[in-house]
Amino acid sequence: MNILSFEHECLATKLSFSEDSFTVYLNDGRHLTIPLAWYPRLLAGTKQERENYALIGGGEGVHWSKLDEDILIEGLLAGHHSKENQSSLKKWLQKRKK
Repeated sequence: MNILSFEHECLATKLSFSEDSFTVYLNDGRHLTIPLAWYPRLLAGTKQERENYALIGGGEGVHWSKLDEDILIEGLLAGHHSKENQSSLKKWLQKRKK
């Protein structure tokens, strides 16, 4: 059996955004393009809110304080999307409108 192991840690160095996706640039030269639809809080956010992010853990993740969203790079590499349930998202959207 083969086991995949990483010789080095993949870290985010920056992000960029389009109308319907965001791209995470990694320290090893790769980049990942992710649909905003995978992360409803990012999709609901304004361009300014999406672009106001902070790399956390030296690039292990990304945090958006205004959108109350955190995403780990390890999860993106594994193809994971938001697991937030519809009830939680609905409450957050209602709170945003106030």
